[in-house]
Amino acid sequence: MTEETLSQLGAALGDLHRVLRRRASQRTGRALLPDAQVEVLRLVQRQPGISVREAAERLGAAANTVSTIVGELTSAGLLRRDRDPADRRTVRLGLTEVARERIAAYGQHRREVLAAALAGLDAADREQLLAAVPALTRLADRAAEPR
Repeated sequence: MTEETLSQLGAALGDLHRVLRRRASQRTGRALLPDAQVEVLRLVQRQPGISVREAAERLGAAANTVSTIVGELTSAGLLRRDRDPADRRTVRLGLTEVARERIAAYGQHRREVLAAALAGLDAADREQLLAAVPALTRLADRAAEPR
C-alpha cells in the first residue's frame, strides 16, 4: 500500500460521506447540522444515557465544547438532559422523539441515495463494495481507537 493509494482511499471515503450527507439532507428539506452536532447525536443514539463528560472522552473533545454542542442540540429539541438519580450532579443524555424521527428519515434518504448510486455501477463493482463492508467497518473502528 502506497501513500498515493492511502490518499485515494481517504479521499474516496470522504467524498462519499459528503455526497451522501448533502444529498440525503437535501431530500429531507432540512439544513445540514454541523458535523460536531451529528457526532454527538450519533453517539447518544448508540449509547443512550451517556454523560457529557463520557461523551467528551469518547469523542476526544473538551468537555466544555461538548457541553456547548449539547446545549445547542437541546435548544433545537433534539436532545434531552436528565439528571442521574444516583448522582444529581451528572446529566445523562437522550434523544428526543423529534431527533429519532429526523435520524430515521435521514437514514432512509441516505440509503435511497446510496442504493441508486450502487445500481448505476456494474455488478462486479457492486459485489466488491458490498463485500468490503465488514472490512470498512473494522477499519472505522480501528481508526477511532485512541492512539
